[in-house]
Amino acid sequence: MLSKKDNEKLSQVGPRTPAGKLLRRYWHPIAVAAELKEKSVKRLRILGEDLVLYRGEEGGYGLVAERCAHRGASLAYGNIEGCNIRCAYHGWLYAPNGKCVEQPAEPSDSTYKNRVTQTAYPVQVVAGLVFTYMGPRPAPLLPSYDVFSRTDGTRRVVVLPQLNCNWLQPMENSVDPTHVHYLHGDGRGKPVHGDGKAEIKKYEFEPFEYGIMKKRLATNGNGKLEVVNQHPLVFPNMLRQHHGREHYLQYRVPADDTHTLFFEIYFLEGKNNTAVSDSNETPVDYAPSAMTDDGRYRMDRVWMQDYMAWETAGAVFDRTREHLASADRGILVFRKMLKGEIDKVKRGKDPMGVIRDATRNRLIAFNTLTDSKREVGKGR
Repeated sequence: MLSKKDNEKLSQVGPRTPAGKLLRRYWHPIAVAAELKEKSVKRLRILGEDLVLYRGEEGGYGLVAERCAHRGASLAYGNIEGCNIRCAYHGWLYAPNGKCVEQPAEPSDSTYKNRVTQTAYPVQVVAGLVFTYMGPRPAPLLPSYDVFSRTDGTRRVVVLPQLNCNWLQPMENSVDPTHVHYLHGDGRGKPVHGDGKAEIKKYEFEPFEYGIMKKRLATNGNGKLEVVNQHPLVFPNMLRQHHGREHYLQYRVPADDTHTLFFEIYFLEGKNNTAVSDSNETPVDYAPSAMTDDGRYRMDRVWMQDYMAWETAGAVFDRTREHLASADRGILVFRKMLKGEIDKVKRGKDPMGVIRDATRNRLIAFNTLTDSKREVGKGR
């Protein structure tokens, strides 16, 4: 179990919290780019901050604090002018970098606007999603994960319903492989995916440069243990998996302490390594609600089963009341890693997985196959 202080340290995401400062050192997806074509302004809450994402008339994006620096009106009702957004209350105009560029009611020779800046964050669009970085500058590179960068297949995005719980609950689940036997096995101890083809004798959790490799081991024909399935938790808030030719990366993005955004990016390999054009817009699917009309969880899909487990533990799980067992070692490995990376940030260092050298960012591929001898998480 954790102390109340440690539980808050690992779960809270506000700007001045330890985990919040750590999470702000990474790029996070915050919205689907196509949504901004129909309506050019979108209100968001990310890492406990109320923001407005907008699309300029020339296709660029801006992400600024929602409350206007003048009198606090919401910029979600603002008007787009070129690449800027104008407050609907008094007409103050802000550039994507947050600088105020016009104050209509002030004298024409006033320089007051030069001293007013709205909080703003950089954004970029990758794989049909808008990403932002909310940490100290200069911003690192957005990691070139294989599902973003490969050209020998096609991509799609799935947006799942917002989770009504803290981000740490789905992330700890990512290093909890034993739950699949019951939660995803119809309560009979028979999993519906993952390790259903072999009797798993052991689980291993191996830290590597981008997170934790979760390994399932079974006995081979010679009576020796071998890895039959492995895939990584990508630090701090991602899970990477694959099924056959389809690879996918799940992002669990904290909206605030009690709500989490959930995005999936899928990449389907073309047959025979044939290059496939990715010039069209990335298709987007929206998953249905996890709840029925009478307020019960729909337990007919894997992700809905997960939602039940995560949300019914509480908006923020009280880990002072937990009773971890030997099968929960992966959770302890993740918590230790999380504490260590929080400490790095406190000492002014970059945490793991932050990339600033473009030569290390050409393609970051993860070995999710069963061959444990291959390199994992290698930037090529």
